[in-house]
Amino acid sequence: MEEQHNTDSDRSEPKHGQSRGKRKLSKDVEMDIAQLHQDVPQLSRVFTVIDKIGEGTFSSVYLAEAQTSVMQRQRFALKHLIPTSHPVRVAAELQCLTVAGGQENVIDVTYCFRKDHHVIIVMPYVEHEPFVDTVGTMTFEEVCHYMFNLLIALKHIHTFGIIHRDIKPTNFLYNRSQRKYALVDFGLAQGTPDTQIELLKVLTARAQRGVRTTGPPEHSRGKPCSVGVPATAPVTLDTAPKPLILSATKPPAEKHSCTIYTSAEAKSSKEIMSLCKMPRSVFGERNMNSCNPATALATGVEFVRPLSTKAVAARRMVPSKCPSAAVKEQVSGQKRKDPPLEPSPTCSCFLTDRICNICLGRKPQVAPRAGTPGFRAPEVLIKFQKQGTAIDMWAAGVILLSLLSGRYPFFKASDDLVALAQIMTIRGSRETIQAAKVLGKAVVCSDELPRLDLKRLCETLRRTQPCHDETVLTELQTTCQAFSPEHNGPDETAIHTEQNWEGVPDAAYDLLDRLLDLNPDTRIKAEIALLHPLFKDINVTTGVCKITPDTLQEL
Repeated sequence: MEEQHNTDSDRSEPKHGQSRGKRKLSKDVEMDIAQLHQDVPQLSRVFTVIDKIGEGTFSSVYLAEAQTSVMQRQRFALKHLIPTSHPVRVAAELQCLTVAGGQENVIDVTYCFRKDHHVIIVMPYVEHEPFVDTVGTMTFEEVCHYMFNLLIALKHIHTFGIIHRDIKPTNFLYNRSQRKYALVDFGLAQGTPDTQIELLKVLTARAQRGVRTTGPPEHSRGKPCSVGVPATAPVTLDTAPKPLILSATKPPAEKHSCTIYTSAEAKSSKEIMSLCKMPRSVFGERNMNSCNPATALATGVEFVRPLSTKAVAARRMVPSKCPSAAVKEQVSGQKRKDPPLEPSPTCSCFLTDRICNICLGRKPQVAPRAGTPGFRAPEVLIKFQKQGTAIDMWAAGVILLSLLSGRYPFFKASDDLVALAQIMTIRGSRETIQAAKVLGKAVVCSDELPRLDLKRLCETLRRTQPCHDETVLTELQTTCQAFSPEHNGPDETAIHTEQNWEGVPDAAYDLLDRLLDLNPDTRIKAEIALLHPLFKDINVTTGVCKITPDTLQEL
């Protein structure tokens, strides 16, 4: 799999079970189905493949039918994993499904085919509507039920020590008419230190040793492969992403600072509101880390080019005294509870807007970063090593943010630094810097961005309340102006406000605030979130959490 490299889950997700009628198959789809039967011949003995319903970087999903009884034919989803998937990764995904699947809103696994290095996982077909089509029409009651059932699934898998790592609407299927839910795709799952999934321990142990799991080993190509599980496998989430370095400078006459974005002059209220009415995404997808010669001359932004590595030895190491322009890992060996802000000795570029050759010559920071852009937690973006189930809770918070604001996707960044800047515009730069400090990371932003009120933000974006407050307009100016793409056409995908969205209780925004807690240690857990006052009126027959003294203390 690709989760330990720069591509990780930057993928187009297969639409498992999307509602669809009969359609004429294209030649490409017919060829893919024919190739599937050729790769796994025993498939045709049981299933009739009807259509190809999704395709991603790591798998393709097909719709198939099987004769389950004399008078009934049942539909299934066939997930064909790419042949380069490592056997351990495939086996770990299957073990997650067999152990945790089939209950508590987690998809079940029905059967599995394997022919050489081709693997097909058979799952129940879950018919659903695309999230992008339902996010603007769901009632507030539906939103509460949706989030409650998502939290039930998260609590369930977290109990087994499974970190999903790719929580997003396309991986949590919702059948609106039947109110059925299913959490799918454990292809990027990792284990907690106490995970009950043995093969996830194998994956983390291999990652710790630097062993790749992106493709089958040579000895396993076309041959049976056995996977041994060590009795005591060290569990350390560890990957090796490519280094991402951003450095920008202003004209020499000014003091150096890192410009994450450039704000234009203040616009009128009408212009700002027109930007706020942008369809779908609140943030644009412009790469704020790239510029062409014209923009470079206009803004005075230039990028530092790596110099010859011969100059590294000539650089003198001195204690740092200036502010940092990039996310850098602390080099001191002190404990996490009291990380140093000014380790000494260090290079002269520490806490500046420059990247020196000493830093360029260092090994890249090692931390897992698997996941989908827009749903990655802050600790993932700053390359914090000890990531846990809290990253799934952050992603759930992003989903709730989209539901309450009516905007999807809410975050849309071209790289991790832009994603971090977008989070700062919502949660505040000072709060983000403080949270990073607790995790032993140094983050510096050129401008101080205030923390936005989530209730006013969501109500303004959903337009349940007109935005007459100049303070709110000023707060939203950075968000809309700096990160939204150019809007050249009419707002053809405007959200239609439902009547019952008037007067959303404060409990909804309180839960949102706790899910989007920048500190993973204090971020609300799934079992605690299920007891939140927002869900007090939801009647459930199963999955009710038991209240323990520890739970009451956390509440």
